[in-house]
Amino acid sequence: MSSEERERFERAMQVVAMETVAPGGNIFAAAARAQSGEALSGVMAKLDGKTAAEVLAMSDEILAARRLRERAQMAQEIEELAEKKRKAEEAGAQLAKFEVLRSRFFSRPQRFGRPQPIIEITVRNGTDVPVSRAYFEGTIASPGRSIPWLKEGFNYSISGGLEPGEEASWSLAPNMFSDWGKVDAPQDAVLTVVVSRLDGPDGEAAFDAAFSERDANRLEELTRKLAEG
Repeated sequence: MSSEERERFERAMQVVAMETVAPGGNIFAAAARAQSGEALSGVMAKLDGKTAAEVLAMSDEILAARRLRERAQMAQEIEELAEKKRKAEEAGAQLAKFEVLRSRFFSRPQRFGRPQPIIEITVRNGTDVPVSRAYFEGTIASPGRSIPWLKEGFNYSISGGLEPGEEASWSLAPNMFSDWGKVDAPQDAVLTVVVSRLDGPDGEAAFDAAFSERDANRLEELTRKLAEG
């Protein structure tokens, strides 16, 4: 047996041993077998009397089955991410109807301690759903600068809700020890606010545009890998 054949045989032995100890990659089963002493005896029984060719064939079969499982798992995750993207796109059209008419950010000096950050916001519910809680992403940036001073989410539970067609103004006081309280933005900085989610009267998400950059990258990566085979 050449050195190349020996290396291939050793890899095949490792594949068969790992599949015997942890079938399907089940690490919990592997741990249980290791504790009970079944691991070594199981591997020895699996390989007992097998020729090198038979071990190689077993390894190829195990690897082929593993690839099928991996592809099935990738396909399932792609389907889930694609559905999440579709729902986010549909929600985006509805979220745009919940208008942010005015947004301001400033720090109010306190007699003692740190200044209190204040978010003032005026909204109008242009959707056909009563809203119990609204979620936003706020960005504090200066004109002409490509990098914002702060990009942070916040939400507000609306007492009594906001019915379709209603307008409301709120003055919110984020935790002064949060990033809102730490940001040191210049006087020319402005706050822009985007609606990211709306909860309906039952407290559940009515519209949710949660499809992150990480989700998009993951969907692209999995789609590419599945296409490559």
